[in-house]
Amino acid sequence: MELLPRSPAEFGSASYWDRFFRQRGQPFEWYGAFPDLCPFLHKYVRPRDKVLVVGCGNSELSEQMYDTGLCEDIINIDISNAVIRQMRERSAGTRPRMSYLLMDMLHMDFPDGHFQVVLDKGTLDALLTNEERATLAKVEQMFAEISRVLQVGGRYLCVSLAQAHVLRKAVEYFSQEGWVVRVHQVVSSGDKQQFVLPVFVYVMTKFRKIPGSAAQILEICSEEQDKPVRVESTERLVAAVKDRQHYALLCSQISKTPCREEVSLDLCDKESGKPRYTLHVVDSPSVKPSRDNHFAIFIIPQGRETEWLFGTEEGRRQLAASAGFGRLVTVALHREQCYEGMAGIQAELSGKVMELAPPGLPAQQQVPFLSAGGDIGVRAVRHCDSSPLSGEFVVEDVKGDGICYFRRLIFLQNRNVVQSEARLLAPTPLPGQKKRRKDKKKSSPTAEPPGAIDKSYLCCEHHKAMVAGLCLLGGPNTLPGELAVLVVGLGGGSLPLFVHDYFSLARVAVVELDPSMLEVATRWFGFSQGDRMQVHVCDGLDYVAKLAAEAPAQYDAIMFDVDSKDLTVGMSCPPPAFVEKPFLQKVKTILKPEGVFMLNLVCRDTQLKESVLATLRDVFPLLYVRHIQGEVNEILFCQAGTAGRRSPAELGARAQALEGALRQPGQAWDSSYVLADMLQAVHIL
Repeated sequence: MELLPRSPAEFGSASYWDRFFRQRGQPFEWYGAFPDLCPFLHKYVRPRDKVLVVGCGNSELSEQMYDTGLCEDIINIDISNAVIRQMRERSAGTRPRMSYLLMDMLHMDFPDGHFQVVLDKGTLDALLTNEERATLAKVEQMFAEISRVLQVGGRYLCVSLAQAHVLRKAVEYFSQEGWVVRVHQVVSSGDKQQFVLPVFVYVMTKFRKIPGSAAQILEICSEEQDKPVRVESTERLVAAVKDRQHYALLCSQISKTPCREEVSLDLCDKESGKPRYTLHVVDSPSVKPSRDNHFAIFIIPQGRETEWLFGTEEGRRQLAASAGFGRLVTVALHREQCYEGMAGIQAELSGKVMELAPPGLPAQQQVPFLSAGGDIGVRAVRHCDSSPLSGEFVVEDVKGDGICYFRRLIFLQNRNVVQSEARLLAPTPLPGQKKRRKDKKKSSPTAEPPGAIDKSYLCCEHHKAMVAGLCLLGGPNTLPGELAVLVVGLGGGSLPLFVHDYFSLARVAVVELDPSMLEVATRWFGFSQGDRMQVHVCDGLDYVAKLAAEAPAQYDAIMFDVDSKDLTVGMSCPPPAFVEKPFLQKVKTILKPEGVFMLNLVCRDTQLKESVLATLRDVFPLLYVRHIQGEVNEILFCQAGTAGRRSPAELGARAQALEGALRQPGQAWDSSYVLADMLQAVHIL
């Protein structure tokens, strides 16, 4: 402990360093072992260069550079007389072209432009221990002296732990002088690093400053690549380095102890900087470790990352436990990226995921890559666009669990939520057309999926529940006949289409705020208007308010399935204005006395949800709720009178009867859709 300074200021004191090196004696490497630094030294130091090492200490770096023939014309300086004597004795008679001088780097005696390379290993970090005025003045004097003794085209190589204030100061100073600044991350070749934080090398190349030019060239190289990536500002460069430091801390932490909570991180594309993989690290304490079940990687097939099993923390924990591995890393693939099959992903990730290995993983252990169905799935982006109201969105076709394909609408501001979904019909061969024989030698995971929409299939469970809720209409022994239905929120149009097609006497009005959604529904989801289907492009709040004033009591059923764009509120469906009491009273006004109002409620804020339910109970005396299993969604069935109160058994019987009436001869019906099942878990609030 006596080797540590009493205060950070002592790092700049010659007497402290004299005492340190007399007591230490043996060579001391703060960080950055020679084998780890070799790739950068070979890249930026030429054998004939004149090299200056500032703050050399008793590091073996200069000696190793000399002895390996990397460079011999090396001058080392330090403010500690004790260490300069030690180093001269170590190299006496064996390294004639290398010298050690007692000199302060803030006041150097060398002529201008004397060196091609200035090398600094930890000296800037030791000097810039705080951001006090006196410290910053010393640092600027150091930079000015380095700049003076370097030739134009020369390189200042600084080995550093890249604390934010240190990196920012160096980058700002030299970039403003017109220098090119490049930052490399050093990969440790040893099994154990002395420091948890990674080591970086700043490479500042001197150029003549062009008067009036504010252009900056700032670059960063990741540990896996040589090709630099340009960044536009000092803050972005500092942020990129900080991301790498956080990742190193994370890897260090989870390599020593199991994860109590799920850990998630993004791995970004080298070229674009956009996320390429999203990883979740899940530990299963219940799994008893053996040699073969410590660790596995699970590749989520494209398009299935929104499913409960893969898209929620609870689902991923269940997946990890059922897979039988102590630690499972799930990997989600991003729609903006291209992938070369499972083998390509494995080659790309194999080195990186090993940094996330659990404690106790046996040496040379083979880590399996798993997937559902054995491949990476199929995703075909059909349409990309944006609108002022909905932001960026995509329409994509994905392969589900099995042979079915689905078309989805995704709003990219909430990319893990499927806004609308429809099943695609398998193509029907023409008469006399033979099925194409599969080529056993070639698989085509990116084969074109079919394009026609299966209008008989409701993908969303909350849509199924809403349709089943129509059995609340009608008398004790009758089912709904002619219906006037209002749907607020179009999306892909699956819900109003189903009501239109299966309730032959229904007249459906749809209100949609965003005209882009009407275009998407029509072009990509088979939606169309007609005598019994009309879309009103306007604000649902205004539409309901106008009807309440002009034409009350005209709808048998009103369905709200409208999302909120405000992600700061703990309720993503509907927007809060749709569940305020004055507006709900207007909804009640346009509903027929025995009608039903259905609301898709998605609320993670418990207190807010209780408030919404209390408001609904104030307006609608009869309130049923149906929770959608595995999702946050709850469907609320609201009625103005209590006379129509029905038990769960009665609801099930009415739903079964309604289904029988809807199953018309010659009309497709999805066999997995049982209306009675949708109402089994309904209860009255």
